[in-house]
Amino acid sequence: MAKNTLIQKILENHIVSGSRTPGEAVAIRIDQTLTQDATGTMAYLELEAMNIDRVKTELSVSYVDHNMMQNGPENRNDHLYLQSVAAAKGVIFSRPGNGICHQVHLERFGVPGKTLLGSDSHTPTNGGIGMMAIGAGGLDVALAMAGQPFRIAYPKIIGVKLTGKLSPWVAAKDIILKMLSILSTKGNVGCMVEYFGPGVAELTVPQRATITNMGAELGVTCSVFPSDERTKEFLEKQGRGESFTALAADADAEYDRVIEIDLGALEPLAACPSSPDNIKSIKELSGIEVGQVIIGSCTNSSFRDLSIVGAMLKGRKIADNVTLSIAPGSRQVLEMLARNGVLADIISAGARILESGCGPCIGQGQSPANDTVTLRTFNRNFPGRTGTKGDQAYLVSPEVAAAAALTGKITPPAELPFDCPEVAEAEKFLIDDSMMITPPCCGKSVEIIRKKTIGAPPLNSALPDKIDGVALIKTPDKTSTDDIMPAGVHLKHRSNIPEYAKVVFERFNEDGKPTFAQRAVAVRDAGKHGVIIGRDSYGQGSSREHAAICPMYLGVKVLIAISIERIHAANLVNFGIVPFTFADPADYDKITEGDSIVIEGLREKLEKGEYPVEVKAVSADGKVTSIKVNAKLTAEDVKIILAGGRLNCK
Repeated sequence: MAKNTLIQKILENHIVSGSRTPGEAVAIRIDQTLTQDATGTMAYLELEAMNIDRVKTELSVSYVDHNMMQNGPENRNDHLYLQSVAAAKGVIFSRPGNGICHQVHLERFGVPGKTLLGSDSHTPTNGGIGMMAIGAGGLDVALAMAGQPFRIAYPKIIGVKLTGKLSPWVAAKDIILKMLSILSTKGNVGCMVEYFGPGVAELTVPQRATITNMGAELGVTCSVFPSDERTKEFLEKQGRGESFTALAADADAEYDRVIEIDLGALEPLAACPSSPDNIKSIKELSGIEVGQVIIGSCTNSSFRDLSIVGAMLKGRKIADNVTLSIAPGSRQVLEMLARNGVLADIISAGARILESGCGPCIGQGQSPANDTVTLRTFNRNFPGRTGTKGDQAYLVSPEVAAAAALTGKITPPAELPFDCPEVAEAEKFLIDDSMMITPPCCGKSVEIIRKKTIGAPPLNSALPDKIDGVALIKTPDKTSTDDIMPAGVHLKHRSNIPEYAKVVFERFNEDGKPTFAQRAVAVRDAGKHGVIIGRDSYGQGSSREHAAICPMYLGVKVLIAISIERIHAANLVNFGIVPFTFADPADYDKITEGDSIVIEGLREKLEKGEYPVEVKAVSADGKVTSIKVNAKLTAEDVKIILAGGRLNCK
């Protein structure tokens, strides 16, 4: 009898169609969805375009956690739209200030064994509670709310056997940083990670959630922990003991790959600038001067994380050369810290308290000074993500961050003049859902509020049979969705595609030269098609579908890259852009920015699945280079692309 992994068991309970062969397409039923305001506005506009009166999921929640800085009316306009459309469609609305979607969902809604689809790449956080939680583009989440299954490739499963127990000063963050040192941020598309072994029992649910949260940086579809006595304890303390179900892999379950990590052998680590997989030990980095420390984000702002920070800071002051900011992950945590005195200890040490939201993690405030090292307990340190060009952002645990705040430099916590504090777990969590607005039983009479900054999802034209295009840009390895569509000060325009599209590939624009958007518009207005040329791991990072919508709006029809990350590839399909990969990666070097790109008979080739497809690159001097490209597309994908995107499909 086959021995199943936990992931296989959850999939078996949710697959509605498809083959159980790794790499083959399957469709799974989605039990819960979440959205956040940076991606959710477009998701609900798309849901409205489907003429769905009421969501079909067991539970859907709309969170406001990204764009709470109200510099101009745009963000608040979106919040009003989100609150009213949630009431109309049967969605719970989490108000600004209630906390970050992933942490609040873990606290108040996560259920072991259920599926969760979220319009944020860090949705896998809830794998820490035993959910199959997957990040996706907003349109895929809208479809799930409309009752449609979600399509994924049946995964290869990487098993991670944990043994031992974490030593003092070593944190859950160091486990996932160790994983990133092993697997890196690329090459893991189509995989899921499952944790097992005796070391699992040593980790609380919030610690597990730190690990599954940053599993997104591995590029895997999701990461899952068993649901055990620790899970039961967490749910009971949240007043949700009835949601508990014991879940684990069968004994001797078989994995496609097994990685073993002895928790007792780990040491404090950091992800160095400017990639989450650029891992070094804190000992190696010791002595580097630090100008800024920020503790928070959906990765590391649990009650335990901030309690140990408070214990380290109690009775002490931060270094003169450092600014320290704290962003609690949820109102629950913030109020508990305020009630037990830990928040006072943190404030007394010299920390600045930020809103319970994403804020600086997405470049919304707290940008570091030029030529300054910033230590952050976040999950991403892509170039410029902080809002400062040429930033030097390190990703670390709360313990390492607090040590740097006290000393003014990167310091191994074991070298501090005090022992690692012992922080007791909460006996019970503070339960107050008053900032959750439950929708009325019937939303037909609800007026949906649309201020003038709320646009509509743009529609693409059908895919032409011949691509007569121009290579608008060539991007390097690990081009992230932050590189394609910057967040920060621009994110308030996410509901206004014509405006937001002006900053596509802003990081690669050169002073005194036409921007990418200007070049793309010129090509589009000349009746030609935009083509993007990318290298390895194109589209890593955030799930933001605007990284497909805005290039589509500018006339891009084709992407050719060495490899494309899962969520972005799906978003490209959803908006009618063909996601090709080079048959020979060396052909990347044969195309020059500005070359004409010609593909003949494309519609027929896609319909018949005739690969490789021939692409002709014509240089300015008339030289023609022929290259071959492939695409891994299902019949449904092809149908969507030919129509010009999913919103064009009836």
